[in-house]
Parts: sequence; structure tokens; C-alpha cells
Amino acid sequence: MLGNIIGFYNNELLVKLSVDLNKFQNIVNLYVVIQDQEQKYVGEIINVKEEIAYISLLGEFHGEVFIPGILKNPSFSANVKLISKERMNLIIGMNNYSDRTHLHLGESAIYDGLKVGVSINDFFSNHFAILGSTGSGKSSCLSRILQNLFDKQQSIAYKSSIFIFDAYGEYHSVFKALTNRSQEINFKTYTTNTYFEDTDILRIPLWLLSVDDYALLLGAEGTNQLPIIEKALKLLTIFVKGDQDTIKYKNDIIARSLLEILSSGKPSTQIRDQILSVLSRYNTPELNLETPVFQPGYTRPFRQCLLIDASGKIRDMELIISFVEGFLAEDYELRLPDGSFAYTLDDLKDAFDFALISEGSLKSEKVYDEANLLRIRLHSLANSKERVFFEYPEYVTKTQYIRNLLTAENGKKAQIINFSINYVDDRLAKNIVKIYSKLLFDYAKDVSKRNVLPFHILLEEAHRYIQDDYDRDILGYNIFERISKEGRKYGVLLGLISQRPSELSETVVSQCSNFIIFRMVHPRDINYVKDLIPNMSLGWITKIKYLQPGTSICFGIAFNIPVMVKFEIPYPAPENSSCDLSNIWFVDRR
Repeated sequence: MLGNIIGFYNNELLVKLSVDLNKFQNIVNLYVVIQDQEQKYVGEIINVKEEIAYISLLGEFHGEVFIPGILKNPSFSANVKLISKERMNLIIGMNNYSDRTHLHLGESAIYDGLKVGVSINDFFSNHFAILGSTGSGKSSCLSRILQNLFDKQQSIAYKSSIFIFDAYGEYHSVFKALTNRSQEINFKTYTTNTYFEDTDILRIPLWLLSVDDYALLLGAEGTNQLPIIEKALKLLTIFVKGDQDTIKYKNDIIARSLLEILSSGKPSTQIRDQILSVLSRYNTPELNLETPVFQPGYTRPFRQCLLIDASGKIRDMELIISFVEGFLAEDYELRLPDGSFAYTLDDLKDAFDFALISEGSLKSEKVYDEANLLRIRLHSLANSKERVFFEYPEYVTKTQYIRNLLTAENGKKAQIINFSINYVDDRLAKNIVKIYSKLLFDYAKDVSKRNVLPFHILLEEAHRYIQDDYDRDILGYNIFERISKEGRKYGVLLGLISQRPSELSETVVSQCSNFIIFRMVHPRDINYVKDLIPNMSLGWITKIKYLQPGTSICFGIAFNIPVMVKFEIPYPAPENSSCDLSNIWFVDRR
């Protein structure tokens, strides 16, 4: 018996110790069982002071099953004794381990040799976060978890679909080795390094993107810019399709733009130059600078009707207006692209410029100012080396594209799809991650039967992408917040790996159900974690600052109680080692 209960304070039990502490190495952070007649409580020794042990009550044993939480306190006559390692196995161990239903994480840092495991459903069917400072073991932890998942002896997670957004390109060697263990395990990787020959370049079909995606990609700064993007996408049909109806509508838009210029009241020379500029770039076989304009007795090309007389006026203004009005069409409704046809960045450029004209930007400086920044960014993207990421070699539907991502070179299912995004700037990397996440989420929502093909989106350096962004103000939502709140019912789960949890969106973090916390030293991050863990003692919080690399504190619905876990070093390990300066800097003296 450890001692006698002498009092209660909040959720803590005060026990007057009756044992010789010199015979114990240390009892702080050990667990006790409190026997009160037929009731068995479990608590953690969080502090010892003046021969009084302060014990935090954690749960109860119902037979051989541990149930977290306490309904009532034990009586003063209850017996208190240290719990055995065998009984701890029922709480944090792998007592009822099944190859299909459980996952081995590591070993207890308190009880030597005690393996710690979790229910696969409890852990992977919820959003989770792996947090810790640089070098604390986050990448190794993720590597080891997935290696354990795919290294089971009796079963294979063949239908898993895990998308990793690799901020530093450090996971390729880790998961490449998995394919050598079984022909049923497959790993795919896409890179943003255009100079790699042996790895597929990341490519996104433009026609699968929505107005919201383009708003992010082009850095829209206000809701008033969305109609321009929407109009440009609607106009894509007249640049990509060549049917008679779309040509007729193109004539209508050009004609309306010309009429706006003609009625602008600007000097005749400026009107003429603007009309020449428009028709030089935007024209059809029926409406161009060489289109014949018929007058009684003779015919002239449209270009010659723009001549200015000695008084500085366009002499044939009425004739030009009448001619242009002949191309006005009846109402013709263009719709947003539905992904049924392919288009390129060049098509989008032309459509965007044309949208400005159709919105009267040559007449309205306000419209031009609002849209010009987007136009410049689109042209910059189209003329940069990054355009290759949006050049898909063939037309595919959304379903075909997702299936291609999930199909390995051998034609079998790929379980891990790694996107190495470390060769593009942070802004484009963030947009790529958001576009893919939205694509997967939308696909999962549209399937006829939910949760038949779950997607796990794992984000290395998640604080770069999951922030309190302006998306909510412009689009009305943030894709990661939407996934965090709605993704679980569609089988789309997030895994956040971050060294700065305090910079993450609070909405997203609040939806995470499981946490693996490694060493942290920044006070803001430590306080952030402290607020996340209402049932964790101050002693555990203090330990976060001094945890050894590879050792973590785990808590959440997959863990009955907060538990300290030592993770095995993954093999192969991620390529995240520090620079070896002692070997790089120094040479032997001659």
C-alpha cells in the first residue's frame, strides 16, 4: 500500500505516503490503482511534497476494461498502490492487439519495454497533429508511424490513400523502400523540380480548377475581382470551341466593346487607335479590320472607314456604328466550364484580356484597376517556368485524374502519394496545397457512397498553409477549415506536422482529435499546447521543454490517458539531418 487518502482538491487526490521513498527511484509520473470496495480508480502521481503525493484521477477499471473519466471520488478508506506494468498494458499498451485494428507506435518512456499502441480507427479516422520544435523528431515520427502501418505481418493497408505534401523533399527515401517489402505496397512521388528526369513533375489540369481556385492562384484581394475571373472562365468557350454559336457570341462581345469605344466621347484619334488595337487582337472571319463594309455604289474594308477628315472627326461614324450593330446577337448565355474540355494558360490569358474588354475596361478605369493586377499575375505565371505545373499532356476528367494519382507504374493501387513542393516559393506552394486539398475534398463529396475511399492529407510544415488567411473574406470559406469541420463524414482527414502550432488556424487545430507533442521551447507554443490539454498536469507541460529527440507526449481520443512514448528510429530515415560542419569546414594540416 502506498499510503492513506487525506484529502481532495479539484481533481487531485492527496495521499499521505507510508512507504520509504528511498527505496524507489522516482514515483512521479507513475500510475496508481485506488481500490474502493468493488470500484477501481486509476490516477497519475503528478507531484510529491513533504511526504504527500498529489494524484490526478484519470479513469476507472470496469473489469479488465479501462474507461477514461471519473464520475465520483473514491472514499477515504480506499487502498492506494502502484499499478503493475501488466495492468498498465490494459491502459496504454497493446493488450488486445489485432493486425487489422491496431497500430504499434513505440514504447512507454516510463515503463521499460511496455509497447504503446492505438486503435487504427480512433487515430486515423480523425484529424491529428504532430507538433514540436526543429530536430525534435516530428518527421521521424511520421515516417515510423507509416512504416509500422505498412509493415504488418498478416495484412496490408492496400486501399489506403495517403497524400503527403513534403515541404523539404525529405520523405522520398523513406517510402521508396516500402515498395521493396511487398509488391502490393506502392509509393508515388511528384516533384516541383523541373530538372529531375526520374521523377514525374507535378501537373494540375487547369480545366479542373474553379473560380475559387483561380482567385487563390492569382492572389485576388477582394470580392470585386471574382466577377472578372468568372467572366474570363465563361469566355473560355469562345477561345477553345469553334462552333457557330460561340463565334456568334464572340462577334457580339467584340461589337459591344467597339460600340463602347465609339460612344466614349474620347478624341477621334484615340477612338481609332483603340478600335484598331481591339480588332488586331480579337477578331473573327466575319468581324475584322478587312471585313467589307457595303455602301451604295462601292465597298471598303472596315479599316478604311476609320479615316479621320480635316476637321479631326471620323467621317463615317454613323456608317461604322450601323455596321457594328449588325453583329449584336440575341441573348446568349455562357456558362462556367464544367471540366468537359481542355484549355491552356494561353487560352486563359486571351479569355482574361477579352473579359476586360467585354466589361468595358477600355472605358472604365475603375474596372481596369481592379482587374489589372490579376491580369499581370496571370501573364507572369504564363510566362514563367512554373507554367509547366499547369500543363497537362492530355484531357482527363476529375475522376480520371484522381485515379491516375492513385495508380502506380505497375498498374496497382498506390497507397502513398508524395508531393515534393520545396522547389517553388511559399505562395505558390500554399496555393498548390490548397488546390489539391479542395480537389480531393470535392471529389469525396461527390461520390455516391461516402467513406468508401478515404483520403489522408498530411501537411509537413503545416503552419505555412493552414493559417487565418484572407480566404474567408474573399471566398467565404477556408478549405482547410472546411475540411477540418466537414471532412470526417466524407472520409477526408488532415494530419498536421508543424514546429509552430501557435501560427496554425485555431479553427483547424480545434478539430484535431489526436496530438503527438515533441520537445518545444518557445513559450508561446508551450502555452498554446497547454490550453489544448485540459487534463494534463503541469508536470507534463514542464516536461515538454526537456523531452529527448524522438520522445513525445501523446493524447486524444486514441489514447486512454496522456502517455509518454519513445518512437523507434525509422529505417530508412527521412533526409532531414543537420549540416555536418565539422567534416565540411575542416581539412587536415599539411
